[in-house]
Amino acid sequence: MLLAIDIGNTQTAVGLLSGQDVVAHWRLTTLAGRTEDELRVYLTGLFGLEGYELSEISGVAVSSVVPALTAAFRTVAHSFTAGPVVVVGPGVKTGMPILIDNPREVGADRIANAVAARDRHGAPVVVVDFGTSTNFDVVSADGEYLGGVIAPGLEIATNALISGTAALRRVEYVAPRSPIGKGTVEAIQSGALYGHAGLVDGIMERVVAEMGGDVTRVATGGLASTIVPHCSSVSTIDEWLTLEGLRRIYELNTT
Repeated sequence: MLLAIDIGNTQTAVGLLSGQDVVAHWRLTTLAGRTEDELRVYLTGLFGLEGYELSEISGVAVSSVVPALTAAFRTVAHSFTAGPVVVVGPGVKTGMPILIDNPREVGADRIANAVAARDRHGAPVVVVDFGTSTNFDVVSADGEYLGGVIAPGLEIATNALISGTAALRRVEYVAPRSPIGKGTVEAIQSGALYGHAGLVDGIMERVVAEMGGDVTRVATGGLASTIVPHCSSVSTIDEWLTLEGLRRIYELNTT
């Protein structure tokens, strides 16, 4: 089986893939200070809880936007398998032309998303990844990575609101009874959910207009199921798109 690890700024997605199927998956809090030993204990424990053995791992694919953890995960990956370890970055084959000013700037997770979206949903396609930031990644009709958009994520935006005010507080991300909040909690919920959905719809409208023609829209990320129901511009959620992209890039570099 392939162990796929996507290290984000807030969460780390871990998946075990058998062929094209994600047979087990977990989301961990990303802590840049975790040591190799801590990571090894966490991952080994997760595998054991689901009944899997380290001996079943034939290879590892990693994407990371947290440099402090990239080396640690690479070392742990090599300790888990004698098979290939592919860390997405410069020099790794992706099968996708990167048509931006400096290809080294684009996050590894964004490339994995773009590769998987093109192969699973066709092109042209726009991926919206709801994580620490809300990222839009654009793939042309010819399967080229054209660039994208980076906006503050839902949690970053609401945390900034709360930390910058004296009386406002954290709320659950659920839809209020009405867009017109009848109290402070509902007012914050309305602003957070409908405001972020409006951000997504507004950016998507401009991106699609720039591309022209029919464009597939796909959402992924930990907050996709929270926000997408309130969007009019995207309805398809592919929860483990990044892990699937890692699988495809792994295979491209090991076969």
